[in-house]
Amino acid sequence: MELGFYTFADIASTSQTEEKISPAQRLRNLIEEIELADQVGLDVFGVGEHHRPEYAVSTPAVVLAAAAERTKKIRLTSAVTVLSSDDPVRVFQSFATLDLLSGGRAEIMAGRGSFIESFPLFGYDLDDYEELFAEKLDLLLRLRQEEHVTWTGKHRPALDGLGVYPRPLQEPLPIWVAVGGTPASVVRAGTLGLPLALAIIGGEPARFAPLIKLYRDASQHAGHDASTLPVGINSHGYIADTSQAARDEHSQYYITMMNKLAVERRWPRMGRREYDSACSPRGALVVGSPEEVIDKILAQHAIFGHHRFLMQASVGAMPHRQILHAIELFGTKVAPVIRRETGSPSTPASPLVNTRP
Repeated sequence: MELGFYTFADIASTSQTEEKISPAQRLRNLIEEIELADQVGLDVFGVGEHHRPEYAVSTPAVVLAAAAERTKKIRLTSAVTVLSSDDPVRVFQSFATLDLLSGGRAEIMAGRGSFIESFPLFGYDLDDYEELFAEKLDLLLRLRQEEHVTWTGKHRPALDGLGVYPRPLQEPLPIWVAVGGTPASVVRAGTLGLPLALAIIGGEPARFAPLIKLYRDASQHAGHDASTLPVGINSHGYIADTSQAARDEHSQYYITMMNKLAVERRWPRMGRREYDSACSPRGALVVGSPEEVIDKILAQHAIFGHHRFLMQASVGAMPHRQILHAIELFGTKVAPVIRRETGSPSTPASPLVNTRP
């Protein structure tokens, strides 16, 4: 199993402090976090795209390119690229450039996005939400397959045999489809034969098992070998030396951030009782000591048989030093056990990736 972190580079203040980290400092901290993840042997680091004041990253490829120069082995992915409101040509060019700079370590995690600010920002109509993603994913896949593309769609000017450069080092450039639990999105990924990244941030993880089965059934029905298609689980989590420390350090920032979103999205508000319940063995939060996190990841692996697990620890304004310690524990205490128990090599290569000679 591949293991790693992903982040939205939160800069929001919390009720516990009036301080708000600057975007410049948060980005410098983020590069340090990615560098440490590489040093402790984690496999993947993802950076999300947002267009809100709470987050510092709107262009993941730029941040990941900076990280490429400070790292050696770790794979660098968006988490996610909001493909619906972007231009697939520019997305492909940006990540092809990142791939060249990183020596073949770039990935695209394409999704529709959990926020909608990018749609009016770039002039798209939310009524076209579903159609935009389907059309743009089609073009993105054509771009990685063909150097000269002829393509016609509704939401972007046509391409008539034009070359798209640079070409990436990897053949093909890995493209994952990120989903939040919509069956139609799962079926689309399986039908296209694309790796699936499933976000589990609430509820009981076991309830998501039918979605993974649906994905594998759809891929098999479309003629793909489902056993070769990677599945990733993306979850909120945090690691500290002890269970109590993990919950005490993480809960104050996590609860504050989730309650800010609850107002916006009309979710139920979260208190410490709800938080602790989510940290229980059957809950969605992967929070605790290294031993607890190991147990939870392995329990989920028994359910899903997934190939990748990414943890989002910096939900809210978590202090940089605490995130660094969580990364260190993940790489030195958790990852070796998970790899041993799942039969993974110590530094696994990303599946379905080949590079040019």
